Amino acid sequence: MNSFEKKLNERIENGSLRSLFSFPELTDFYSNDYLGIAKESTEKTVRLSGSTGSRLISGNSKEAIDCEKFIQSHFQSESCLIYNSGYDANLGIFSSLPQKGDTILYDQYIHASVRDGIRLSFAKSYSFRHNDTEDLEKRLKNAEGTVFVAIEGLYSMDGDLSPVESILNLCEQYNALLIVDEAHSAGIYGENQKGMTFDSSLRKRIFIRLITFGKAFGTHGATVLCSEKVRAFLVNFSRSFIYTTALPPYQYDHITECINKSLSEIKINSLKEKIKLFRAELKGFSFISDPYSPIQILLLPGNEYVQRAASFLQENGFAVKAIMSPTVAEGQERLRICIHNFNSDEEIEKLAELIRKITV
Repeated sequence: MNSFEKKLNERIENGSLRSLFSFPELTDFYSNDYLGIAKESTEKTVRLSGSTGSRLISGNSKEAIDCEKFIQSHFQSESCLIYNSGYDANLGIFSSLPQKGDTILYDQYIHASVRDGIRLSFAKSYSFRHNDTEDLEKRLKNAEGTVFVAIEGLYSMDGDLSPVESILNLCEQYNALLIVDEAHSAGIYGENQKGMTFDSSLRKRIFIRLITFGKAFGTHGATVLCSEKVRAFLVNFSRSFIYTTALPPYQYDHITECINKSLSEIKINSLKEKIKLFRAELKGFSFISDPYSPIQILLLPGNEYVQRAASFLQENGFAVKAIMSPTVAEGQERLRICIHNFNSDEEIEKLAELIRKITV
């Protein structure tokens, strides 16, 4: 039994286990809707009503429950829990699940939200070199307690993919629990755009899959795909879930709507063609990103150089961001170029032409 499971069982045994509930047909004496604005009855305000409280108090709407049922089925997960954002989800996962005496191993390029969650944990934590399975194995050999390994599917600052299956195999070899943040890869990669980890040979073996809706899905919020036991633990111990006002009811409907829109083969095929065109236009350039990634990374070392390049593109009508040190290591400054299915071929060709001028 893992350390976090023992903690959950203690709460069950002493009768203090939290669970989610809602009272849609009862007179409201429990919500924070002090002025009654969330319950005003015009069609517009019903659609845009507030949630009135945390999900453990008054915010556990029918829409929230229905959305989680849909997500659970869509992503083929035993259970799931919606958070207000990917940041809140990572903060909640890593600050609560790993216990004192446990170990967290994380890719050196992991998102800031994971790092912040780790800072709030009582577990030991160590980074391993980016996408380096040999370095990870060295760490695994010396790890103590329940071991959690944190990686991303698609890394947003490098545009490269994680070797998920190789890392998962290592985790199983050393009895570690793998957590994969698919913030940037879900909606783009995998069967029906359900993420790199959706493959039937992977998803049942991964401890937690994190899907956020603020990237390719075009809305807001995030979900933790996990077991029923992990969901129960997060409801009881994840402070970023327990102590925050829930998403408003209409947002859960919007999440469902946007997930369904992501299934469009027209949208994904168009994006793939745009990325292919961009890379063809700049054939021979040293991109460090995956060739099929919507995030394309071009190294232009030096803060002054990369900032000047970004300013030149902006002055010519193209919103491209410079990523400078210390956000990335000194000498690794880069342009971060995001390709979309709505970018026209002419826009992509013009952008490529301007990049060629910068790098001459």
